[in-house]
Amino acid sequence: MASKVKQDGKTPPSAATNLIAGGGAGMMEALACHPLDTIKVRMQLSRRSRTAGGPSRGFIRTGVEIVKKETPLALYKGLGAVLTGIVPKMAIRFTSFEAYKQMLADKSTGVVSGKATFLAGLAAGITEAVAVVTPMEVIKIRLQAQHHSMADPLDVPKYRNAAHALYTVVKEEGFGALYRGVSLTALRQGTNQAVNFTAYSYFKEALKRWQPEYDGGNLPSWQTTLIGLVSGAMGPLSNAPIDTIKTRLQRTPAEPGSSAWSRIAKISGDMFKQEGFHAFYKGITPRVMRVAPGQAVTFTVYEYIRERLEKSDFSFTGGKYEE
Repeated sequence: MASKVKQDGKTPPSAATNLIAGGGAGMMEALACHPLDTIKVRMQLSRRSRTAGGPSRGFIRTGVEIVKKETPLALYKGLGAVLTGIVPKMAIRFTSFEAYKQMLADKSTGVVSGKATFLAGLAAGITEAVAVVTPMEVIKIRLQAQHHSMADPLDVPKYRNAAHALYTVVKEEGFGALYRGVSLTALRQGTNQAVNFTAYSYFKEALKRWQPEYDGGNLPSWQTTLIGLVSGAMGPLSNAPIDTIKTRLQRTPAEPGSSAWSRIAKISGDMFKQEGFHAFYKGITPRVMRVAPGQAVTFTVYEYIRERLEKSDFSFTGGKYEE
């Protein structure tokens, strides 16, 4: 018998609500957690292998080196690209998730099963990856990968900002370069959101079952933050190798005559031979530290803004389903 998410009879939020609530949540998440993403990318791009007697390069040491050599502002490299794409990304994520849930809901009862929630999250993650996330991450990673000092005006980087990086990449490598690694990004985002939304929905339902006074309404913010934190940590732990390979693929221009899948195979093989299996999990600590609180912030702010919009005259309703 298929598991079901509890029915609460709430009307799905409209696209306008998702645009405002999701965009606001995404901006707060990016501002709070971007430095950890920069550290994660630097760790994933590091080619250093563990040699006998050599010190390990953890996320704290990586962060300290960035600050010492490139100033604290360097931790926010690529933030412009993230902020540019975060509003459409979050709007697409939540709007498509709600739409897919309606499509997958039981036609006779309107109930959304756990399997339907998982598939809706998977489809929403793939949708956002193709529409927004892949080009945004290509530009973000190019900016984050630059080891220049922001305090030295003579240390001129190749990419000055997100707009300049976008122009340069398209000019030198063609528009298709913005979609380098799209298959891996779609796989990562899809699995992330499938696990994230499914876990969040079940945790939310469990808390409402134990606290009937919140049935049909929102949980306290601290509870939303807690379950967002736990559910947010599950995705990165399940797909870390995908994210590391994707980062290395997007870091460099395409090689003439080689397909995307041949490059993925080459990157994977080289990583394993030169750096060992642990290389696939480089940056996992800052990634979990970034994604988990990021999802906690996202869900908390999203639920808060959504509730305020639904109580105002600016709210428009979507379809009808029960979850």
